[in-house]
Amino acid sequence: MTELTMGLEAILLVVDEPVAEITLAQVLERPTAEVAAALRDLSAEYTSAGRGFDLREVAGGWRLYTRAECAPLVERFVRDGQQARLTQAALETLAVVAYRQPVSRARVAAIRGVNSDGVMRTLAARGLVEEAGTDPESQAVLYRTTSYFLERLGLRELSELPELAPFLPDDVDTLEEQPK
Repeated sequence: MTELTMGLEAILLVVDEPVAEITLAQVLERPTAEVAAALRDLSAEYTSAGRGFDLREVAGGWRLYTRAECAPLVERFVRDGQQARLTQAALETLAVVAYRQPVSRARVAAIRGVNSDGVMRTLAARGLVEEAGTDPESQAVLYRTTSYFLERLGLRELSELPELAPFLPDDVDTLEEQPK
């Protein structure tokens, strides 16, 4: 095992969010291309060895994750049977923010047809959404999803979200404009 590999593993074991290749390269004082290649090699090695963990590139960086097939065991260990899942309202609100960002609370409420202030606070408290500035016309606070959101979904960027159009009714534009 090389010094670079050892250093990468040591750092990746202690991070709680994805770390960019350039950051790892700076800390390890190695060229970014060399670090990137070593990360990809480690990821492939963990997969081929059938380890209980995986090295993945998500949300602009690299992080160790448990393998999907180990999820039930890890969940049982971490949560001791308690579920901390998002409610249907939270999932709907998160979907609106993800697909319409940056978006105001008022716009989210208009799309959902109900007040979403409490749900937005919950999503912000869980680190899934964050403020993204203000609307120049209305001065309303705008919200967007966070890198933690991408990380939790296992995505590198928002463009990897599935297309929404196949799941929408044909008259979605007129549905949004109708008062509830």
